[in-house]
Amino acid sequence: MVTGSLLKIAFDSLLSNKLRSGLTLIGVIFGVTSVMTIISALQGMMDNIEKDLAQLGPSTFIVQRIGIITSEEMFWDKVKRKPLDLESADLLREGCTLCEQVSERAFAQARVKYRSDALKNVFIVGALANYIDIVDLRVAQGRFHAAEDDRYRRNVAFIGDKLREEFFPGVDPIGKEIKLNGIRYTVIGVARKSGSSFGGGDEDNYVVIPLSTFQKQFGAPRRGYSIFVKARSVEALPRAMDEARVILRAQRHVPYNEEDDFDMLTADNVLDLLNQITRLFRLGLIGISSISLVVGGIVVMNIMMVSVSERTREIGIRKSLGAKQKHILLQFLFESLLVTMSGGLIGIVAGYLIARGLIAKLGMEISPSTVAILAGLFISTSVGLFFGIYPAMKAARLDPVKALSFE
Repeated sequence: MVTGSLLKIAFDSLLSNKLRSGLTLIGVIFGVTSVMTIISALQGMMDNIEKDLAQLGPSTFIVQRIGIITSEEMFWDKVKRKPLDLESADLLREGCTLCEQVSERAFAQARVKYRSDALKNVFIVGALANYIDIVDLRVAQGRFHAAEDDRYRRNVAFIGDKLREEFFPGVDPIGKEIKLNGIRYTVIGVARKSGSSFGGGDEDNYVVIPLSTFQKQFGAPRRGYSIFVKARSVEALPRAMDEARVILRAQRHVPYNEEDDFDMLTADNVLDLLNQITRLFRLGLIGISSISLVVGGIVVMNIMMVSVSERTREIGIRKSLGAKQKHILLQFLFESLLVTMSGGLIGIVAGYLIARGLIAKLGMEISPSTVAILAGLFISTSVGLFFGIYPAMKAARLDPVKALSFE
């Protein structure tokens, strides 16, 4: 009963000062929106990266000449490495007892044409038939190429969803012919839409062809091959990587006292590194955007202080009629919380919509983040409590006699 009455009094008080309450609300909305935009956008980007990396599977790793680079010095050191060749993949197939599947992968860019329509800079991926068992490429229509296609260097193509949308809207693409830099290929399958870069391109903008066919048209890749390896189990992954490391070091004649001259990547270590790299960046952006929240909080406190001064007689009358200190304290805290939490809810929605628009520009999608929503509610509530407590305590401690004589 008492709490409900105090809430009604607080709400009526805010309505009686619409301009003041509105300006305070705008300050809080701007603060929460800026924080929420950053949290939602970063969370959305990380979710999309995790989704892409999940295609590797928990028992898969990649061997590359150059993996992750974190400094200019590291780049110039790694760029001197010898490319990985087909012999490296053959040695892993023969000598790695814990490696269940091995597929080398090469890629190039080409102009893809269907009748009068054309797409430039499409990623052309050359891989073995078992590539689809290592990387989780989902088939939406048709099939992936088979071992026989690779053996006989057939001109068959498994296309990403972007090519289907561009070339075959409303038409079955299976059996149709496309041209890769002028060479005819028959479409045998279409990948399910994913937006992933692990198919070999960006936003499903890729074509996968048999590795032997790739070599016939594009030759051996100048920068070498990437080797995708699937271990026999998740538990066997570390030992499979150790086996592969020993085999490759021996093939590449790496001295025992020197580091590997190749990189080995898993979904987990890529994510860990990304989190480390972006952690300070995220904290910095959130810290900068939080300045507007602090400013909004100071505005809340100043307006509440003005409100206490203007309503000194009202406080004195309420105390003389039996209102306790805690009732006065709660009334002014409720006023502060109503403003900041209302601003917080609006800011959460606005921040999510802005973040969604920004992420859409990158070709990604985000869904409402529980972490971001809880953070927005916590921030807005904390601002209301922190910056509203002093004015509320000042109001609660007023002497009723002095308050009644206040002019």
